[in-house]
Amino acid sequence: MRIRLTKQFTFEMAHALPDYDGLCRHIHGHTFHLEVCISGKPLQQPGHAKNGMVMDFKVLKKLVQEAFVGKFDHALVLPDTTPQEVIDMLQHQFGRVITLPFQPTCENLISVCVQNLLPEMPAGVELCRIKLAETTSSYAEWYAADQ
Repeated sequence: MRIRLTKQFTFEMAHALPDYDGLCRHIHGHTFHLEVCISGKPLQQPGHAKNGMVMDFKVLKKLVQEAFVGKFDHALVLPDTTPQEVIDMLQHQFGRVITLPFQPTCENLISVCVQNLLPEMPAGVELCRIKLAETTSSYAEWYAADQ
């Protein structure tokens, strides 16, 4: 029997969407809510510390923190088309500035999350779904079944 597990994360991040035709072209921030869902068969090994688990939630938390959340939490994310002198000034003044080779939309950020997590999944565990919400009513989702 396969079981799905979901772990939720919250982090703060700012971004800007240059060339966007609305207010989001300006630097602004969000409290992002991330859900990572995995599936697998629970370990059936009496006496084992992880008996009955698909994956220890503590292990899943560490994987997601290292692969995605820790990299973007409290960062300003901009496309790499941002002039270097602007990036340098922002890094000097504020520290955590990350540039990406694409527009830092919710959809593109979820792709980064998937690309970073897929290779980290242990044998027998599959990444099923990722949901990334930048507001309470706006989110993107990725499903392995759609791929």
